[in-house]
Amino acid sequence: AVPRGRARSAMARHAAARLPPIVKELVPMLSSVLDSQRVTAAAFLAELLGSPALSERLLLEPVVDSVLARQRDPCGAVRVLALRGLGNVAAGAPDKARKHGAKLLAALLHGLDDKDDAHNLVALEAMGGLARLLERVEARDAQAMQLHVAIRIRPFFDSVSAAARGPALRDPTPRVPALHVPALRVPALRVPALCVTAPRVPTPRACKFALRMCGPCMGCAGLCDMFCNHLREERGLHYGEFLNDVCKHLVSAARSLPPVPAVPVVPAPMPSALPQMQSYPETLNRLVCTNMFYFKSSWVDIRAAAPMFIGFLVVHGAEEQCQQVDLDPLLDGEWSR
Repeated sequence: AVPRGRARSAMARHAAARLPPIVKELVPMLSSVLDSQRVTAAAFLAELLGSPALSERLLLEPVVDSVLARQRDPCGAVRVLALRGLGNVAAGAPDKARKHGAKLLAALLHGLDDKDDAHNLVALEAMGGLARLLERVEARDAQAMQLHVAIRIRPFFDSVSAAARGPALRDPTPRVPALHVPALRVPALRVPALCVTAPRVPTPRACKFALRMCGPCMGCAGLCDMFCNHLREERGLHYGEFLNDVCKHLVSAARSLPPVPAVPVVPAPMPSALPQMQSYPETLNRLVCTNMFYFKSSWVDIRAAAPMFIGFLVVHGAEEQCQQVDLDPLLDGEWSR
């Protein structure tokens, strides 16, 4: 188990003046040959990074640099604690989180690729840190990382571990700035929409939360209202009707919008998401191809939901959109089990 302590908050409240000598003693312990010493030092410093007292005494940046150096520590608990500390910077020093946003996000992304993380503890901490930091960093830093975040968390949607699936859907996903880029908004819905009736309770709850958070970014009032009204955690859901209405909103809203001008213009503060079916005509085919991947899911409910999603998309799609969809893989029996 990775330790969580309250010593940091007590020190910050009652003995902040003594932090410099304590930090000076603890930082060298991060390089100790003993795992126990490295874990103790990392745990204390990680919690301390969530306190404004560290930044006020000009200790934040040296501690962040020392914690960053432990990303490749041979002890998994130390790596988890290092990522926890980096995520805590969002609460302890929001201004520093903005200043060093690119560096912090890159470190947390690296945690998602940990090869020695058999139980996903490092990845879970990285996702939690990303969720906290994405709301604090500069927009340009977040946008530069948006595709990398989406790619890195994507494998956890299909993880056999419910403990990994839930945070992947609930934590970074709704906050990824990719949802403010028209070309990526509708594809971002596909996994939560498929898994919203998953057989394990934490996963559908996380999916409902993710879709409710994504709704306001979609630029479609009907879709946003539907997510907010029908995806409450305590309410049941008729999945077929829900998915049919989602596809209807996506396609009909795209049809009603005027063509996107060939010359780029300065975007509005909240550009509409749904012109992408027109301005990105390959989106429908991409959604179909992605849903085909779930034909081989280990969950029978997901295997049933994927072709339903495809069917509703094609039924409600305009003729010119459907002509670009390659249905041959659906008809050649490749996906039969």
